[in-house]
Amino acid sequence: MNKYIVACLTLFHEGNREIKVKARGRNIAKAIEVVERLRRHFVREVEVKAEIGSEILPTRTGQPRRVSVISITLRRG
Repeated sequence: MNKYIVACLTLFHEGNREIKVKARGRNIAKAIEVVERLRRHFVREVEVKAEIGSEILPTRTGQPRRVSVISITLRRG
């Protein structure tokens, strides 16, 4: 998880004003944790906007399966 936090910090330090953290399924909790740690410990002056939804993806057998998705936009002001 620290790799994701460092990647986000690097993007902000390179001058990006907005970054997106995206996740599907079981990784949604990890994405939320990354954003919360960023906000609490590193980048306090950030605006957070989250969008949730679902996608239909094929399983290994080719059957369609609905998977939850989240896209969290971080905007530095």
